[in-house]
Amino acid sequence: MLSRLYEFMPGLNTLVNYERKWFADDMKAALSVAAVALPVAIAYAQLTGVNAAVGLYSCVLPMMVYALFGTSKQLIVGPDAATCAVIAAVVTPLAAGDSVKHWQLVMTMTAMTGFWCLIASRFKLGVLADFLSKPILMGLLNGVAITIIVGQFSKIFGFTFDERYLLERLGGVPTYLSKTHIPTLLMAILTVGVYFGMKRLKPNWPSSMFAIAFGAILVWLFNLEQFDVKTIGEVAGGLPLFQAPEFNVGIIRELVMPALNLAVVSFVSMMLTARSFAAKNGYDIDADKEFRALGIANIASALSQGFAVSGADSRTAVNDANGGKTQLVSIVAAAIIAVIAIFLTAPLEFIPSAALGVVLVIASVHLLDLKAVWQLRLRDRQAFYLALTTLFAVLFIGVIPGITLAVLLGLFQFIRTVMRPTDQILGVDIKGVIRSLDSSDKAKPVAGIFIYRFNSPLTYFNSGYFKRRLLEQYARQKGDIKCVIIDAVPCFTHLDLSVMAMLADLDGLFKKRGVRLELAGRKRQLLSWFEQTGMKSGNEGIYIRSDLYLALKVNQSKQAADDALLEQAEETDAGKLAQKQQVLTHSQI
Repeated sequence: MLSRLYEFMPGLNTLVNYERKWFADDMKAALSVAAVALPVAIAYAQLTGVNAAVGLYSCVLPMMVYALFGTSKQLIVGPDAATCAVIAAVVTPLAAGDSVKHWQLVMTMTAMTGFWCLIASRFKLGVLADFLSKPILMGLLNGVAITIIVGQFSKIFGFTFDERYLLERLGGVPTYLSKTHIPTLLMAILTVGVYFGMKRLKPNWPSSMFAIAFGAILVWLFNLEQFDVKTIGEVAGGLPLFQAPEFNVGIIRELVMPALNLAVVSFVSMMLTARSFAAKNGYDIDADKEFRALGIANIASALSQGFAVSGADSRTAVNDANGGKTQLVSIVAAAIIAVIAIFLTAPLEFIPSAALGVVLVIASVHLLDLKAVWQLRLRDRQAFYLALTTLFAVLFIGVIPGITLAVLLGLFQFIRTVMRPTDQILGVDIKGVIRSLDSSDKAKPVAGIFIYRFNSPLTYFNSGYFKRRLLEQYARQKGDIKCVIIDAVPCFTHLDLSVMAMLADLDGLFKKRGVRLELAGRKRQLLSWFEQTGMKSGNEGIYIRSDLYLALKVNQSKQAADDALLEQAEETDAGKLAQKQQVLTHSQI
């Protein structure tokens, strides 16, 4: 019973078997994580368009839940720039300026994202961690980072954008700059100075927190609101109270697909962070359990009036850098943030919006990596085009359409790989090992035998390509081919009637040419499929061998036997001819 509970809640196992020697490092890491998470959570709440307290709520329960259900010991979940940008892009036009409706839509979309994650976990879709390729994710995150940076310029310079999309905003930059509010800009410059000053003097201290605190103290001491320096205003702290959403089902329908997109992007981004720190610290993580943990964390966030969360790479890096050993770091950091959210929200109302804008820009700059995208051009041009397409899609048509396109690109990339995979012709090296024939000449083709490997599962939409490639490669072979062997292991993974019909056609074609067709590997499975579909195997149909080596050995033995019989027949014919000539010679004498 206890083992099943630990299987369901992996973090609980670590906490129950906690070792005292980890405590000091975990406490130090928890304080550092809380110090970094506080200003970031408030800033991301502003980016999402909700009250600052909502950002704090989005840290508390999700962090505690993930500590129990997640399999990563270092990962910190919480508000993330990309997820907040996505939510804001979806919810803002639907809310139409109603702040209460905006908040409720944010919570609803967060809950839907969590349910999508739970469904994916139930069907063991953790493989989606590899769905969005690295180039696509690079383009997506760079596009989101640029969108956030441009969006925060309004808070830094003290004006309000009238346009919704990036291109229109960039087009109006000269006009907007003429509306710059000098006191707001000075506050932003001071925030930047404090941030980088702290980074230089105390690199391990939470620079964002000190920069925001400095701005809040200036506003409080000198009453800077009289100079129209905007602050985040009243922060409604205390315990979060559940609110039933008050909008029609039609609006919820608008959130279904964006929530699915958000679930995929959040999970892929989180897995990249979780896997990198797991590899660094020498343990493995379970992708399906991570999907479930992310789903439960998002539902917990929605129930506690928060917004969507994902793996936070910056806070995870802080945790690891400060020696965090276990999930206790998340629990303690969440408890610290909870105390502030419930009892100490009053000072937060003095935080200037310009300071939060600076923090968001700095966070987005860390997310930005255009150099890595450009370097793809030299290493993999196709990957470069994928990244660039995703980047421009996010910039030109918006975050949500850009993410949808990124998901579709990932799907198309997968379909293309399956439909048009690589293939190899196999031979044998001097040690008798079967390997691919290539320019190294380490392997040589086997006389009279053609061995073919197709590197993708065979199904109805690539069976025609398989047949065409096999016949093309067969036609290029030199010498008299007696047998064609197909490596069945990589390509025959499931029963498909179209594939079986294609095999029957191939067998007929090769039989007309006096060539045997053989399948090597998955013998029991293939024999079962042949019986189900009424196809013949063995002497009357296609030969099925246990593996490539057996198929090769049988055919080499058969070929040697045929050659011996042929040689014997030739010797017999030669002997008969000699005897006949001798008889003729005697008769002439």
